[in-house]
Amino acid sequence: MSDADHMTARAGTVQTYRTIGALREFLAAKRGADVTVGLVPTMGYLHEGHQQLIERAGAECDVVVTTVFVNPLQFAEHEDLDSYPRDPEGDCLKAGAAGSTVMFVPAPEEMYPDGADAVATTVSVAGFGSGMEGASRPTHLAGVCTVVAKLFNIVGPCRAYFGEKDYQQLASITAMVEDLSFPVQVVGCETSREPDGLARSSRNAYLSAEERQVAPVLHEALCLGARLVIEGETDPVVVREGMAGLIGDAPLCELDYVEVVDGVTLQPVTSADATSRLFGAMRLGRARLIDNIAVSEVAGAPSDGATRRTGPLLLSGEEQGRATVPADPPRPRRARPAGGRIGRRRSLRGRSGCHRGRHAHGSDHQGGPR
Repeated sequence: MSDADHMTARAGTVQTYRTIGALREFLAAKRGADVTVGLVPTMGYLHEGHQQLIERAGAECDVVVTTVFVNPLQFAEHEDLDSYPRDPEGDCLKAGAAGSTVMFVPAPEEMYPDGADAVATTVSVAGFGSGMEGASRPTHLAGVCTVVAKLFNIVGPCRAYFGEKDYQQLASITAMVEDLSFPVQVVGCETSREPDGLARSSRNAYLSAEERQVAPVLHEALCLGARLVIEGETDPVVVREGMAGLIGDAPLCELDYVEVVDGVTLQPVTSADATSRLFGAMRLGRARLIDNIAVSEVAGAPSDGATRRTGPLLLSGEEQGRATVPADPPRPRRARPAGGRIGRRRSLRGRSGCHRGRHAHGSDHQGGPR
């Protein structure tokens, strides 16, 4: 197999590289012409959310590199590495249609020549990697940060686009970039949703027709929690109980966790307010679904007209429309994890206050669709 393959897509020709050396050589030549590079890391099986990230990168950068790599480091032994959905030809067509100029599709042995089990150096981020996904999937975030750090070293200076659906991952990567001085600007983009509110994910393909009907309850539960806070509830226990109850009352759903955290540190709070962020995860058949929202995203949340900053290096909707990134973003605050998760059930169905028809940018990026 050659280093570079070519496939014609509706939006043009996508040049596909399969080795690190070939991609570096291509980008070095392009940078000689003073071009800007956008990077969209994915695990493939692309959907509309991925395409929105690629489109945004294309609007802001001269060259867009879309990577497709199912990273073994971020899967535990019992997880779905072998069965993870794959569609190489479809990925190339979808990426090209969205405006990607380059695909990087390495084999596992290209990324890890001695095998993933032999990798001696990993990257973990204290604080953001604990709790929630860090508790449910203890090795996952370190696996994500490690492969993303490797991609940053391969691609070099760039703007890297990640979706807010994997918000804990986004916060970890942002902190990693700042702490290790990568020449990378991390651009956070809003979660891409189906008309009924379900966050788009490659793993949604696992859902049966019956499960797909139930799946939006996770987003509804988060919106319910946000509505409780907006209406004056400050006790995070009550908010968690409300969210857990809605999920618990839904058929087929198995709650993993719900949490109320500080929008910047991602640590559990003792008092919820408009700056809080709500997270949830549940199992539905073969699929494990995750989602999160900022309380300030729900209609009726207090606002002083200032730019929303509910996480490290995340841009407001208006900022995203203008495609700007702060030159010197505020350093994320770190804190020790505190508090816990809750699974108690109390039904508050009908009070979610969700706007279920919202479509926005997002992805299942290198952290992988859940």
